[in-house]
Amino acid sequence: MGERPGALTAPPLVLATATDSQLIDPARAYHLGRDPTSEIVLDDPRVSWHHAIVRATDGHWLVEDVGSTNGTYDEGHRVSREDIGPGTRLRFGDPVDGPAATFAGIPGAEPGRGPDAGPGARTVLLAPQSSGVFRSPSAVLRLPGHTVRIGRAPDNEMVLDDLVVSRHHAELRELPDGGHEIVDLNSHNGTYLNGRPVRRAPVGPADIVGIGHSALCLVDGRLVEYTDTGEISLDVRHLVVRVGPEQRVLLDDVSFPLPEKTLLAVAGPSGAGKSTLLNALTGLRPADQGTVLYDGRDLYRDYAELRRRIGLVPQDDILHTQLTVRRALSYAAELRFPGDTDPQEREARVLEVIHELGLDNRADQVIASLSGGQRKRVSVALELLTKPSLLFLDEPTSGLDPGMERSVMRMLRGLADDGRTVVVVTHSVLSLNVCDRLLVLAPGGRTAYYGPPGEALGYFGQEEWPEAFEAFESDTGGVSRDRFLASPQHQRYVTAEAAHPLHEPAATAPTIGHEKPQSWLSQLSTLVRRYAAVLAADRLFLTVMTVLPFVIGLMCRVMAGSRLTDENAINCLLTLCLGGVLTGSANSVREVVKERAIYRRERVVGLSRSAYLVSKVVVLGTVTVAQAAVLTVVGLAGVTLSGRPRPNAPPPVTTGVLMPQLPELIIAVAMLAFTAMMLGLVVSAFVDKEETTMPLLVLLAIVQIVLSGLMLKLYGVPGLEQFAWLFPARWGLSSMARTVDLNGITVPSPITADPLFRHDRTGWLVGMASMIGLSVAYGLAVLALLRRHEPSIMRK
Repeated sequence: MGERPGALTAPPLVLATATDSQLIDPARAYHLGRDPTSEIVLDDPRVSWHHAIVRATDGHWLVEDVGSTNGTYDEGHRVSREDIGPGTRLRFGDPVDGPAATFAGIPGAEPGRGPDAGPGARTVLLAPQSSGVFRSPSAVLRLPGHTVRIGRAPDNEMVLDDLVVSRHHAELRELPDGGHEIVDLNSHNGTYLNGRPVRRAPVGPADIVGIGHSALCLVDGRLVEYTDTGEISLDVRHLVVRVGPEQRVLLDDVSFPLPEKTLLAVAGPSGAGKSTLLNALTGLRPADQGTVLYDGRDLYRDYAELRRRIGLVPQDDILHTQLTVRRALSYAAELRFPGDTDPQEREARVLEVIHELGLDNRADQVIASLSGGQRKRVSVALELLTKPSLLFLDEPTSGLDPGMERSVMRMLRGLADDGRTVVVVTHSVLSLNVCDRLLVLAPGGRTAYYGPPGEALGYFGQEEWPEAFEAFESDTGGVSRDRFLASPQHQRYVTAEAAHPLHEPAATAPTIGHEKPQSWLSQLSTLVRRYAAVLAADRLFLTVMTVLPFVIGLMCRVMAGSRLTDENAINCLLTLCLGGVLTGSANSVREVVKERAIYRRERVVGLSRSAYLVSKVVVLGTVTVAQAAVLTVVGLAGVTLSGRPRPNAPPPVTTGVLMPQLPELIIAVAMLAFTAMMLGLVVSAFVDKEETTMPLLVLLAIVQIVLSGLMLKLYGVPGLEQFAWLFPARWGLSSMARTVDLNGITVPSPITADPLFRHDRTGWLVGMASMIGLSVAYGLAVLALLRRHEPSIMRK
């Protein structure tokens, strides 16, 4: 991981001030000062904003004064650089009564309750350096026997109080040779070894087992737990993103450190690479070069484990706005938490985040009725369900008035103060003063500034932000970046604040586990219930879908009269065909594209692609089949379907090919509508904007009616006949025509003489099988199109 020389041999120390004490890790540099983002904060006016740095080098610790105003003192003597160790006591700002920091050594493993301390005992142990940066251990368990079971339930030897952990998650087992192995117990969110998902793997002293928000390691015969409480740092090193065959650079060598509990704003003109940076930092579109260190751990290397500790609120809503706040969050909790989580546990967490975001009075209100700022709070609440340590937001204030914008930014300020690292991409500069750090990107994805927002305009030599952004328009050769690299701000806020040493950028292939919070069937159950609730809450949809089959059915009934005849049979069948095509396609043609932002986000946190599709098919299919039945019954119930005898013609048939004619027609129209619904899903998964679905719906309906076989001669026309087979209308109308024996009802003509209209059992079954085959093919096409719209990390 590129440790500093000697860092591995320097002993860890405990640093104690008047208000706090903490274990300091030789793999890190610790900044001391009044800046609230410092690792060691001394809130005293005599202490400089950036006063000193404590770091390990060449096997020992030293303190460096970074040009403080009032100085750093050891035994009354002012020092600029001095070795420190156990027993050292320093004062800052005044040699007599300035705030003091005392350093103490660590005598190895000292469980808080003696040598037989149980799971709740506390100790000061260091995790292996490969694990990144961990604070003091959360718990230490002396291995009680050959097997240690780990999970959320109280009957485990090591209990992890974490809702993303399964009740019985994994076991640490002793091997015959004295070693150990970790075995996943079919957990829902997976078990990870050094960031990679494993089912069973040997564990050594240098290995880190990741379960939920906890990292476990073996130290001197004890199992030590380090909990990710959210107070983590982020180090971004030399990120480069290229696209296209010409390798156009969207992000050009971006580097910056982000201390824990920091609110960072990313700003810049359009096209500067803000969204590209966000995708690189979240792993959705990993950088082609460079590294992102999550508290010292390579995010791309350990992405399978760390992705669930990252929250992302995209610009578009990731909620079904037809639902109430409580109900939307409850469904999200079902999808994100393990299937063995009690409903009471999930509901308690939902109420907790509702309270945290100040939504108590809006919990039972429909999301669509909320203001823009309140809706954004609900989106943030959804991400906070799993307690992410890193929270990213893309343009959260877009479209909000200044008051709402200020409210949202203050909410983010509060989230950072509560112990999270928050990154917000914004086009607005009205509320930058609530942020700790500001990153300004120039066109070409180059860093133009990084540091406190209050210093930015002075750095650019401008009084207003519009003038500063206008100056970037002429920056085509990286002048802004070169100026920043040579500036004191770069030295102060990038180089000096780096918590981890700089190293050469490396292309890391991200990996992702295939674990899902719920089983496939559990996900399907949740998705079906949620989707049914969404449709039931959409009154306009329900009204249109209820009225449509009655209207088309009545039209068919008026045409049919009391009996199908040579004059009305073709029109009646075409109306039934049009009704089946329209009801099926209209039900589904918007249902994927309108949820694309929701699907992309849920896919990253474990949503099954196939379960998502099947939930659509189950709910929409039920509605569509019911509509087809109503349409057919309203249109033909009580109508004599056998036709009127014609001179010199065989007597008309009085039954269908397999059953009475009306039930057989219901089945044919229902199958046609279902297949048309699947085709509508293909269109919805293919388009990029919801507005384009309606023109395509009309086009498809017209094409299918023309190619059904009753408006244009298809039989015996090479190419056109085969092309018509790709559409459900051709086979649906064929099945209906076979049921009523259209050849026998109508006067022979080039169109009605089509062999697909004969009263034939085998042909009817072929037509039904063809629609089933088309439905399957359409479903596979939807899965492929869904994959195309997923974040690139999910396609591997």
